[in-house]
Amino acid sequence: MLDRNFENALNLTEFQRKRKDGVISAILLGAGESKRMKIDKLHLPWGRGTVLEHCLDTLLRSTVDEVIVVLRPQSEAFEKRLQTKSAQLRKRVKIVVNQRYRLGMSSSIREGLRAINPKSEGVLIGLGDQPFLRTRTIDLLLRSFREGRGEIIVPSFRGKKGHPVIFHRKFKRELLQLRGDIGGRSLLTRHPADVKTIPVSSEGVITDIDTWEEYRRALRRKRRVDEKGGPEKTRQRSQ
Repeated sequence: MLDRNFENALNLTEFQRKRKDGVISAILLGAGESKRMKIDKLHLPWGRGTVLEHCLDTLLRSTVDEVIVVLRPQSEAFEKRLQTKSAQLRKRVKIVVNQRYRLGMSSSIREGLRAINPKSEGVLIGLGDQPFLRTRTIDLLLRSFREGRGEIIVPSFRGKKGHPVIFHRKFKRELLQLRGDIGGRSLLTRHPADVKTIPVSSEGVITDIDTWEEYRRALRRKRRVDEKGGPEKTRQRSQ
């Protein structure tokens, strides 16, 4: 009979291997109502595309294995623009239409979860209105999850928690039970021992667009960043 400590060590090694080599899926939430702006903010111009397209491109540049984009009905324009991407990138993208998007963010999370790879070890939930989120930041969070640093990985900027958040697959049932216009934040409160907060140097994890003023401010900031050579070439080269 195996010594208990040795047996536990074997189990831990197997757990780490599965976590390191396992699939991680991303759900990009793009079906919000944009109530404060009275217009679908995710399809506002951003660079050569839209805010949502930019957020998708940021995810696709990361090491995440697949991206489930949850859209509202009548989002044909986005799907058409997706066809302009390379076949290799398109293979990593699944489009899901949330017919019940008026039931809030939780309905989009449920639709996304139903479409992820059944072998996924973890799921990253990202927002479609965070154009300053960096690929480097996403990869830092993914690496932290794969290294087993926590079952729920949360980024923070100067002490303020942000998005995206990565959940281990064991939380899938709880995420499916969410209701209303809330995300997975309630799980952080219910499972504090499973949460690992990762400090990052980029405020993109706490910056989103909810009002016209925030959008105009974001465009001004984008112009300044572009003049300096782009977000991946600025002075803040760390995560």
